[in-house]
Formats: sequence, structure tokens, C-alpha cells
Amino acid sequence: MGTDDSRSEDGSQPKRIGRPPKVGPAEQQALCEIIAEDRHATVRQITARLAERTGVKVHPLTLGKIIKRLGIRRVHQTRHLPGPAAGSRYGYTERHRNAPTHARYASSVTDAEWAEVCDLFDPPGRGGRPPRHDRRAMLDACLYVVRTGCAWRMLPTDFPYWDNVYKTFRRWQSARLFEQMHDRLLVYWRAQMDRQASPTRAVIDSQSSRHSPQGGEAGFDANKKIKGRKRHMVTDTLGLVLAVSVSAACVSDRNALASTMDAALAKHPQITSLYADGGYAGQIADAWSSAHAVVVSITPSTARAWTGPQAELFGAPPTPPGGGLYKRWVVERTHAWQERFRRLIMHHDRLPEIGEAWVWLANARLLLNRLFR
Repeated sequence: MGTDDSRSEDGSQPKRIGRPPKVGPAEQQALCEIIAEDRHATVRQITARLAERTGVKVHPLTLGKIIKRLGIRRVHQTRHLPGPAAGSRYGYTERHRNAPTHARYASSVTDAEWAEVCDLFDPPGRGGRPPRHDRRAMLDACLYVVRTGCAWRMLPTDFPYWDNVYKTFRRWQSARLFEQMHDRLLVYWRAQMDRQASPTRAVIDSQSSRHSPQGGEAGFDANKKIKGRKRHMVTDTLGLVLAVSVSAACVSDRNALASTMDAALAKHPQITSLYADGGYAGQIADAWSSAHAVVVSITPSTARAWTGPQAELFGAPPTPPGGGLYKRWVVERTHAWQERFRRLIMHHDRLPEIGEAWVWLANARLLLNRLFR
């Protein structure tokens, strides 16, 4: 049924036949007030506020037609930045920099976490042209890669272009910024656990993992039956990384002891004790221990004892001094923590130093979670 176009006998307008409109005069008045309060609100926001204020639910398309019928139009205004004051120098200032991006993924840093490490990646007072992309977005992209294990070319479009992110990652890796970030957070966490800033006891162990067809240095670990690379790691008694080196899997643990521990002693010269398993026993460990005055405690993974009718003649097996077996277990737990980051499960990079940078970044992410959770 439609409306009757004929007038009534008294000459007034005919009555409307059909469903009455949902947005009446009272709702239209409330609609004008909502638009006047926030002139930059979208139609969907206006629809939600109208439903909260009047209880009338209208489709956004219908409400847009009603707004046009009321004679309200959206005008696009161009905002101009204020010019430089008299006597000031022209050039890039803080108002030209991009606004910091917000966390979009679980691996992204929060505002408090970024405030703690922003001076490493975006030093204050740096002159010259500002970076094209926000440094926080670059760090979030690197954390996304190490957490999910995706390829650089498969970064989501929320981040900057993958080639820009990769080049920035290589510059930060060459400057050892990820290691500096981890070392700073390590001091904070040890202070929170009532420990000294520099540890005196360390634990060393290695982990072999496969490598991708990308190429690079690789070998075969006959003990673990793995073809790939080996990650040598030194931690403190809390499981925090002190030094890390990546080599071919064919490199034995005892041959990598000197280079890895030298890197740890360069940053923490107070180390006096080192716990290791039987793979590090030998003349190399003895010579290094004598040269650096560090006591190396070799503890086997399993205690071996004599069995048989004459076992009592050999006595009980020796007990590891100072709980060495427990201290060695700490570094095994650190290797398990790193397996949460899928980029570290397999070596996808050609250069070993990139694999070391991933270790520092992953452990720094773990420390950020502990300090700001």
C-alpha cells in the first residue's frame, strides 16, 4: 500500500499510511547534538552513540541518508603545520617524524618496553634527515620474524617493506645492538633477583640443529646424527645468556670452548667457575683453565658405577662437587626456552653471525616479558 495523494475534505495533507519512521524529531535532535559534539566521528560511531542515547538502532546506511536529509555534509579540511618561528633554523624537526606505531601482534613491544630500549635503536638528538620508517615498527618486524619463523618476503603488510626491514636488521646486527639490549636487560633482571650485575659462575653447553638449503657453513654431528650447525652457549646460574657462537656441527665442543668463553670473559671478567659436561674434558679445557684462572668442573651427564659381584671393591662413584649436575641443567633449560622462537629451530641464514643475532634478540624478548609482564 502507498500513500493517498488526494487531499482531505478540510484541505490538509493526507495522513501517511505505513510504518512510522524510527528516527523521529526527538531522535533527530539527539543526532544533531551527537554530530556537534564530535565532528570527526564516522557514521558507524554516530550510529552506536545514537543507540546508546536514545535506544534506537538504525543501520549506518539508513542513518547516512537521514544525515544528508537534515542538510549536514562532511567537509574535508586540510591541516597546515605551523611554520618555524622567527630566527629558527629550517629543516626536519619532531613534527615531521612519523607517529609511533602501536602493537599489533603478540610479539610486538609495548610502550613501557619500547621506552626502555628506544635509545639504542632511535638515539635522541640525532641530526640529519629522520628515518623513513618508524624504528619501533622495524623492531616489531624483527621480533615477528624470530617468533614466527616466517621468511622476510612474507612479512605482513602492517610492517614496512621487507627489504627495508632486512637492511635495518643487518645494520643493527653489525652494530651488535641486539646484544647490547640483552646485556642491559640482563643487569636489570639480576638486580631484581638480588644478584650482582656480573656473574661469577657460568655454564656452557652446545645444541645441534639442522640447516636449510640456503647454504653457508655446515657440518655433520656424529654424536647427535644431525647435519647442520651447532650453537655454543654460555649462561649464568639463572639461565641468562652471557655469550653465544655458531659454528658447523662438526666442530667439537672442546674446540669451541676457548672462543666462546673468551667472549664471555670479555664482558664478565669476574667469572671464576665454569660447569661443563664430558664433551669439554681434555687438554684444551685444562690449558684454557690454567691460562685464565677459571676452575672448569667437568660433570658427566649420567653417573657411571661398577656392577657385578665385586662392585664393593671399587667403592661408590664420586659425587660432583658443588652441585655441578644441577648447574649444567640450567643451560639445558635455556635451550628449551629458545625453541619457543621458531626461527631458532632451524638455521635459515647463510652467515653464522646472523644466527647469533637471533639468539640475542630472542633472549632479549624473554627478558622484556619478565620485566614488564
